[in-house]
Amino acid sequence: MQGGAFPFVLVLCPLLLLLPFGGSSHQEADKPSTPTSRFQRYLRIRTCHPSPDYEAAASFLVSQAKAIGLKTLVLEFVEKKPVLVFSWPGQDPSLPSILLNCHMDSVPAEAEKWLYPPFSATKDPSGNIFARGSQDDKCIGMQYLEALRNLKKSSFIPLRTIHVSFVPDEEIGGLDGAKRFVGSREFMELNVGFILDEGQASPTGEFRVFYADRLPWSLVIRSSGKPGHGSKLYDGSAMENLVRSMEIIARFRENQFDMAKAGFVPKSEVISVNPVYVKAGTPTPT
Repeated sequence: MQGGAFPFVLVLCPLLLLLPFGGSSHQEADKPSTPTSRFQRYLRIRTCHPSPDYEAAASFLVSQAKAIGLKTLVLEFVEKKPVLVFSWPGQDPSLPSILLNCHMDSVPAEAEKWLYPPFSATKDPSGNIFARGSQDDKCIGMQYLEALRNLKKSSFIPLRTIHVSFVPDEEIGGLDGAKRFVGSREFMELNVGFILDEGQASPTGEFRVFYADRLPWSLVIRSSGKPGHGSKLYDGSAMENLVRSMEIIARFRENQFDMAKAGFVPKSEVISVNPVYVKAGTPTPT
């Protein structure tokens, strides 16, 4: 998320809320009201691009929030792209609040490359759950809710208000979700002082806390040159000029990659360079 004129601290974190998602029996996964079964229900909702089912996801999440006893708010800055905000008022609502953020959407899944169907949320005998979005990042959203559910049951009352937000379109830039949300009057009224968001997966019992965010920079290189017939060799072609730039970029990328592989700097502190596509052609009046 990016802020406006308001002060807040952004912290990217891995899964900090340890919850009883485990268990190795298939029977446990079939129980109607366990953290695992609720997680599986969420995973079975197809929220992958290019056609994420936000309506079904929002309906499920709102029902869970209401069952926990949270206040619910559904915002729609862009049609059919809801932003969900669930709130637990604190003892002193005037204090800056805590916001736990996550996203509902996921990247596409190629079913033929999966051991189990990517939206089956199958749990194997070892307790592993297979589903698109299970790590990025439906597990985090469900852990937020399950943690608040457990705290509610223990009669805990937070000092400051806690909000949980579920945003759309994070995987494609967040322009219609998070960007519009943080620029809205509704976000300002949350009085956010501290945010937790997703981080790297934590396969062990150690959890790394990230206190910075990597920013993407999109760079477009346009190269021009003399056009000519494909049967001839000639100097100064557009592709020849482009290759010179690509060679410089490739050397820089190799240098960054070598530092990361050698362990001189963490992978999160090097500059990732990844060319996406190349287009070529000869401009014509038509």
